[in-house]
Amino acid sequence: MLRWTVTFIILAIIAGILGFGGIAAGAAGIAKILFFIFLVLFVISLFTGKSPIK
Repeated sequence: MLRWTVTFIILAIIAGILGFGGIAAGAAGIAKILFFIFLVLFVISLFTGKSPIK
């Protein structure tokens, strides 16, 4: 799940390096939103995950 977050963060960094301010701000905003969504989903999956079969 975090692959999309990493992808958007990398896009934001590349856009920032190239100097596209509007694109960088948009990509960074999307990356932040996706990062927190996936972080919450990860924490929820830790608590609701199945226990290993013994």
